[in-house]
Amino acid sequence: MTSEKRKNWETTSKSDGERKTFFKTLSDIDIPTLAEENSQLSSKNEDKLGYPGQYPFTRGVRANGYRSRLWTMRQFAGYGDPDDTNKRFHFLLTQGQTGLSTAFDMPSLMGYDPNHPLSEGEVGREGVSLATIEDMERLFKGIDLTKVTTSMTINCSASPVLAMYFALGKRRGYSLNNMGGTIQNDILKEYIAQKEWICPPAPAVRIVCDMIEYCSINAKRFNPVSISGYHIREAGATAVQELAFTLYNGITYAEECVKRGLHIDSFAAGLSFFWDVHNDFFEEIAKFRAGRRMWAKFMKERFGALEPRSQMLRTHAQTAGVSLTAQQPLNNIARVALQAAAAVLGGTQSLHTNAMDETLSLPTENAVRVALRTQQIIAHETGIADTVDPLAGSYYVEWLTDQVEAQALDLIDKLDKMGGMVRAIDIGFPQKEISESAYQFQMELEAGNRTIVGVTDFKEDTDSQKIPLHKVSLEVEKNRIEEFNAFLKQRSETKAQEMLGLVRQACINETNLMNILVDAVESGVTLGEVCKIYREVFGEYRDPGFV
Repeated sequence: MTSEKRKNWETTSKSDGERKTFFKTLSDIDIPTLAEENSQLSSKNEDKLGYPGQYPFTRGVRANGYRSRLWTMRQFAGYGDPDDTNKRFHFLLTQGQTGLSTAFDMPSLMGYDPNHPLSEGEVGREGVSLATIEDMERLFKGIDLTKVTTSMTINCSASPVLAMYFALGKRRGYSLNNMGGTIQNDILKEYIAQKEWICPPAPAVRIVCDMIEYCSINAKRFNPVSISGYHIREAGATAVQELAFTLYNGITYAEECVKRGLHIDSFAAGLSFFWDVHNDFFEEIAKFRAGRRMWAKFMKERFGALEPRSQMLRTHAQTAGVSLTAQQPLNNIARVALQAAAAVLGGTQSLHTNAMDETLSLPTENAVRVALRTQQIIAHETGIADTVDPLAGSYYVEWLTDQVEAQALDLIDKLDKMGGMVRAIDIGFPQKEISESAYQFQMELEAGNRTIVGVTDFKEDTDSQKIPLHKVSLEVEKNRIEEFNAFLKQRSETKAQEMLGLVRQACINETNLMNILVDAVESGVTLGEVCKIYREVFGEYRDPGFV
């Protein structure tokens, strides 16, 4: 049997949104030829596969997989005021969660304090409201930040938030090098997909690199950026687009840091990633494997990284929010379980599993407990974690990994020829690519060529899966504004204004912002005040309207 015939026999193709599998009868298989091809494939792939924990890390970044240490189980949490979210953190820790993950409300994400007119109606609604060092203290009350890693999903206003986190650590007497965690801080993907920004790309990337440089010196266990494909995929990208655009964002940050004189091995180990995990089980696994191999080669060949940790793509993963349905929400438990299994088989280092009710409300305690239990069942009952790389040698997985890699490299070559990601964003290339993919998906859905169980097919006339929903009190916003105004009255206004002047000078002089921000927020400077300076010094970015 020829290699091409074998691909048709063992692999699948997508046509009009449908997956069709081609099987041949056993009489068509030439067994000796098949054995010879397997031998050739093994020899050919040796340099691409290697061993777990070794370059190019196709098979994982840890030699023992999950046998020595499971992935970090962290459930995204945040709503109301800092006390509300602190209670949810403590609840999750008692249920066996091993890392914290913080969701912020829209004013915090966009760089506004609770009393700003644009914050009206949004304070504490879809995440926790946070504006001051005192809010950060309440958020992590009773939690030893040297014993648990913390993830914070925030981008254009990430710098004052990280400054508050470190200022809290100093206030408690921690060494910053003992504080582990990750802040998302991936501003490039905001221009591509999520659209939460303050200033234009160039100064925004500069701030990201200030944070990378600061952590490489002062907080070596903390990842100052989580280069995120998640939001790119949620906006409608394919797996290949998610992989290519995300890796290129990472290349861009690395290039900017090297330009300012940093050696790649001084900071590359702090560059972490964040993947979406969608419904196409094997494609997602292949994406993880291809991503590790590609990043290792970029670090070694483009940047000359010598340290193995600099070449490792370490990643958090989250099951696909966009795949969840409001119809028949209990079906989401099955979707999440399969996506989580794909993330684990793909070799993630950290995982969030979505709750069944997230298309309807913020998760209830019961829903988030089921989501966490899903991870625990995979870890302790399935046997998946007992083998370092369970799918190694699967012809389909290795072939699909090669396909995903080849197609992603084609996109990366296009970005190189355009002059890099910032230039590509300026002309709308990634935005248009994602928009076209999202449009194509919707057309296939409306034509009946895709099935979403409970939505396009297997529908029910009655609401047989009605579930209780979480509600945030309308009093939260009023109380938060009162608390914030009281904070402003008790701080030293003279000291706060002095520190804001230093922040402004650091912006203008292009000195590292993080050094002054940690002191500024400790003196009472707020998130909104820092971001107002960014708007004034760097200007505000406007969506060019490519899509």
